[in-house]
Amino acid sequence: MLTPRHSAAVLSAVLAVIGLAACSSGVKAAEPVKPEKERHSAPDFQLKDGDGKTVHLSDYKGKVVLLDFFATWCGPCKIEIPWFKEFERTHKDKGFSVLGVAMDDEGWEVVKPFLQELGVNYRVVMGNDPTAQAYGGVDALPTTFLIDREGRIAAVHVGLTGRKDFENGIEKLLQSPAPAGGIVPAALVGAK
Repeated sequence: MLTPRHSAAVLSAVLAVIGLAACSSGVKAAEPVKPEKERHSAPDFQLKDGDGKTVHLSDYKGKVVLLDFFATWCGPCKIEIPWFKEFERTHKDKGFSVLGVAMDDEGWEVVKPFLQELGVNYRVVMGNDPTAQAYGGVDALPTTFLIDREGRIAAVHVGLTGRKDFENGIEKLLQSPAPAGGIVPAALVGAK
């Protein structure tokens, strides 16, 4: 039987081993975004915002976009949204925008109060299955895409992702100059 003192010693040893493994120079950190040659065009879409205005991804041509598929009932989404609000506030003057895509079946009835409660400062549209399918079948929430100034998907984050991972990707993408032609729209999806 382990005494509390022995249990603490075992725990300390385990944590030390984990710490050494995490600090190993053999482990390479993942790149914050895909190399340019591996990026594919983000599908354009036609979705409505809370005011009934039609929004297209191509409206954001020349900007770095954080496209977040979320739902009001999603716990990890509630963790990430305050970060996204800060990113919007910090980077909006540098050619960056956050665009939320609500995937709630109940629609604006539940989404509008949720956005108001959290003080969301970026545009949100109501998503649908065709749009989710166009993005590879959004099977888990949150699913967040970082889209470069050329309208290509530079990173995909499924599930709760570390704040620093988003920040690193955004910073890297903001270093690229805006293209002359902006986003080249793919076929519109989700049009009604």
